[in-house]
Amino acid sequence: MSVKAAVLMAGLCACVPPVFAQNFPARPLRIIVPYPPGGLGDIFPRALGMAAADPLGQLIVIDNRPGATQIIGAQAAAKATPDGYTLFFGSVTSLAINPASRPKLPYDSLRDFAPVTLCFSTPLYLLVHHSVPANSVKELIALARARPGELNYASGGNGTLPHIMGEMMKSAARIRLEHIPYKSTAAAIFAVTSGETSIGFGGIFAVKGLVEANKLRVLGLAAAKRNPLMPNVPTFAESGGPAIDGTGYRGLLAPAGTPR
Repeated sequence: MSVKAAVLMAGLCACVPPVFAQNFPARPLRIIVPYPPGGLGDIFPRALGMAAADPLGQLIVIDNRPGATQIIGAQAAAKATPDGYTLFFGSVTSLAINPASRPKLPYDSLRDFAPVTLCFSTPLYLLVHHSVPANSVKELIALARARPGELNYASGGNGTLPHIMGEMMKSAARIRLEHIPYKSTAAAIFAVTSGETSIGFGGIFAVKGLVEANKLRVLGLAAAKRNPLMPNVPTFAESGGPAIDGTGYRGLLAPAGTPR
């Protein structure tokens, strides 16, 4: 997956105008990552940078700019010089959820960025701590209705996809859950694993190892069909819950005005 994206990056550099391409890239490139080190949002661009370094003939530096629900990183990328040396690892949060949920942003996701390539998309899994007496989405909904407001769910912060996912589930199932925001999705999943919170949401790469190690329980997948990497996990609809799609995406963008 990372090699494929690296080939796309190399192809991008090969397609710039001849005069511009003669000396490009003449120095290291950077990818602004709006996540702290660790976790898929950081690991993927690092793997991409390592794979693309040889075909580009330059190092690719990962510039972590976490905080403010990815706004800090997105703002830095939007204001970067559009000379081809800065890329942004954007997501559904920075590019769609923030513009839809915040009236004032220091960047415009449509005006300030030029899309380069989609890296991957992944739906969210519904996770619970082992102390939660529910073995399906249907049972969890029944538990939440019997104990309104007693169950809580963790997310990586207000406006992140797991937060939106929790609110969608509350609305569709007509239940009350208390939202507890953390500084990152990794921290939120750890909170579920430790029992600090009851419920959480995470992508397959964040949860697969924890589920296999029996450190938490997964009840359902917020997608239209099962994931072949975890084929035993039913979709929300198959597990007796509402048919919710919680698919997130991540991709590379450049500051607007960067030569194609």
